[in-house]
Amino acid sequence: MPQISQKGIAMPSSPVRKLVPFAEAAKKRGTHIFQLNIGQPDIKTPAQAINAVKETNMDVLAYSHSAGNESYRIKLAAHYNEINMDVTVDDIIVSTGGSEALLFTMGSICDAGDEVIIPEPFYANYNGFATASGVTVKPIPTDIDSNFSLPAISEFEKLINDKTKAILICNPGNPTGYLYTQEEMDQLAALVKKHDLFLVADEVYREFAYDGRVHLSVMNQPGLEDHAIMIDSVSKRYSMCGARIGCMVSKNKDVMAAAMKFAQARLSPPTFAQIAAEAALDTTQQYFDEVIHEYIERRDILINGLKNIEGVKVANPGGAFYCVAQLPVDDTDVFAQWMLENFELDGATIMVAPAAGFYSTPGMGKNQIRIAYVLEIESLLKAVRILDEALKVYNS
Repeated sequence: MPQISQKGIAMPSSPVRKLVPFAEAAKKRGTHIFQLNIGQPDIKTPAQAINAVKETNMDVLAYSHSAGNESYRIKLAAHYNEINMDVTVDDIIVSTGGSEALLFTMGSICDAGDEVIIPEPFYANYNGFATASGVTVKPIPTDIDSNFSLPAISEFEKLINDKTKAILICNPGNPTGYLYTQEEMDQLAALVKKHDLFLVADEVYREFAYDGRVHLSVMNQPGLEDHAIMIDSVSKRYSMCGARIGCMVSKNKDVMAAAMKFAQARLSPPTFAQIAAEAALDTTQQYFDEVIHEYIERRDILINGLKNIEGVKVANPGGAFYCVAQLPVDDTDVFAQWMLENFELDGATIMVAPAAGFYSTPGMGKNQIRIAYVLEIESLLKAVRILDEALKVYNS
């Protein structure tokens, strides 16, 4: 029998989606599942984005420019300039989701065997993108006791060598919800300039900053014009996960020229989704104010509920809509599957994302889960109660 590639064997499964077969079986048994495992907001997509697609009148559904529709890039550049990024149309390549933007980035700045340093836990698909690109992830652990703040710069220095090409951060973080401070951004900026590295920032949750905190974009940091690469997406910002529209932004002309070749090879991003994304840029601040208020309420209900469960430790997220909780169990992969197969309370159970898949270091995160607070408050309250009872039964 022909053999698949070593790359295919090494490609990690999604920690978010691998429990789906067990969830489907539970649903067939009639169990209601509160899905806390996936960052699919229940917030309504802005009406103008949906309507723009409905009202489109075209005879031919044609390719767009490989960098994305010019009208969208012009409008997107104007949006970025409103938040002091000083971006031009030529600094933007529209991608099929933030995922493709990350693949373009790794392909443009790394050769096979090169290394990227990433504070962990991190968005699980970074492992997959690195594997697909032949890139080695060099993780630096962060700690739940310090709310997953940036590790000491000396820890980064220990990992930097001739193969190191970039530091990758997610800000605010998935899965932690951590929001980087100005001091931390300054430290990272000084580090990449000192060692002539790229600083890649996944900023798809930019709007979701809480408690008076301010998001600090890599594109706002002075002196990083040749170093900074921003990854962005409409998925979470406008609750448009299915649109699959993101972008890669950098003022480094060589990086963008290389990325453009990757963009040309895949021809173009999806046309209808670009129309929706362009219209979504007209979303009012009131929409975001209401969404942020809703997420803050959900976060506070969830965090307070988790803190009241015996043996549970949880970090307090400053942004995004995720948190990482540490449970009094040995293996949350086993526990999460057990909840779907063997536990229910009042006809319901919960689905969470075991956190080990958000780490690159073997053995890390085995007693942690990621929770996405993308359900209304009543459902979150029920989910916390289910988790509390499930832990009591499981540990008995």
